[in-house]
Amino acid sequence: MRLGAELPFAAAADLLARCTGTRISAATVRRLTVAGGQTLRQLELDFTATVEAGTAAAAAAPREPLQLSVDGSMVPLVGGEWREVRVAAIGRLAGWGAAPRATGLSYAATLGSAEAFGREALGEVHRRGVDRAATVVAVSDGAPWIQGFLDLHAPGAVRVLDFAHAAGYLAQAAQAAFGCGTAATGEWFAGQRHELRHGDPERVLAALAALPASAERDGALRYLGERRAMIAYRTLSAAGWPIGSGCVESAHKTVLQARLKRGGARWRLPTAEAMVALRVAIANGRWDELWPRLGPRQRRDRQDRRAARRRARPSVPPRPSAAPLTPAAATPRPPLVRQGTPTPNHPWRRPSIRHVPRSPTQM
Repeated sequence: MRLGAELPFAAAADLLARCTGTRISAATVRRLTVAGGQTLRQLELDFTATVEAGTAAAAAAPREPLQLSVDGSMVPLVGGEWREVRVAAIGRLAGWGAAPRATGLSYAATLGSAEAFGREALGEVHRRGVDRAATVVAVSDGAPWIQGFLDLHAPGAVRVLDFAHAAGYLAQAAQAAFGCGTAATGEWFAGQRHELRHGDPERVLAALAALPASAERDGALRYLGERRAMIAYRTLSAAGWPIGSGCVESAHKTVLQARLKRGGARWRLPTAEAMVALRVAIANGRWDELWPRLGPRQRRDRQDRRAARRRARPSVPPRPSAAPLTPAAATPRPPLVRQGTPTPNHPWRRPSIRHVPRSPTQM
């Protein structure tokens, strides 16, 4: 399972054979890896249910401020379909106030909908004590589903729009106004990017409004204007908050895409979900904790499936009892000997097979 989580299944089987002398097929590696990932995902859903029921043990309140960053990226599925995998990265803020960076990162991820992700991330959010932290800073892009996730798990968080994401809107507006790759584009973008980072965001919005009308300019004005508090980077930096979401961007690359987006890889949705659960459990350092629970849970799941199949079988009505067969009246056998003399029914008295001579043409 560990090799299958890190390498293509055929390469995992080959490495296992070279290192241990144990030879199994790539299909077996795949079957064991996917089954393990599905069980790990179910164990996490079980823990989520205990958190929802209020029976999970409460984690200690974190002493340091926490950073919570959320983002999505696309994963290729079988049949040319692409599905968004949603990831949350949670870490302690080290160097807070000077050069803040997230450390001790852990993750939650799923290929489900935004609503499903909000629920499935509850377990890791609870472990990290996001709801009990004195301070949480949420650095992400401004997608509505991300803001909904923060409303659910960290409504009081300081929300920051990822600076590179905001600068990207400025670049698109500059290219639409002055042309792609021109000196005027570079000059305008450099000046407004610096103003956005160290100055007043209202000046940046005014400079955007002064550009020639275009869909890119209007989109940037609308997007950044609706998030004024999230782009006050001078104030946010002075307060010691990070303004970049590199921790979740790295999670996409190292935790998920390193395995799920290899060249030519295409996944069925249940297999991809299992691989995501397996990769997240390993990245969170929970393998040793979960491994002893894996086998018992898989055996219990097999027993439950067998019981469900037995219950689903249609009941067969009992066969009606047939009336006992009465033996037919026995026909008396003619006697073979009467008064010491063989009767005509005796084999001795039966006519023998006559010899029929063959015709000359048959000889």
